[in-house]
Amino acid sequence: MKEIREKSEGELVKYIAEKREELRKLRFGIAGSAMRNVHAGKNLRREVARALTELTHRNASGVAEIA
Repeated sequence: MKEIREKSEGELVKYIAEKREELRKLRFGIAGSAMRNVHAGKNLRREVARALTELTHRNASGVAEIA
């Protein structure tokens, strides 16, 4: 959580895109096989949600950095 707060707004957007891509690959990768780490999808969704929450909080409070 601390690492998310330390990122700039641009880095947060990039982080969210990367995590969403990982989640997409995970979903399509397990379609035909047994999944080994059953919590990976849940953890990725939580990371995306945390980053989106931080981004929304910054935009709502006017603390957003200019990148």
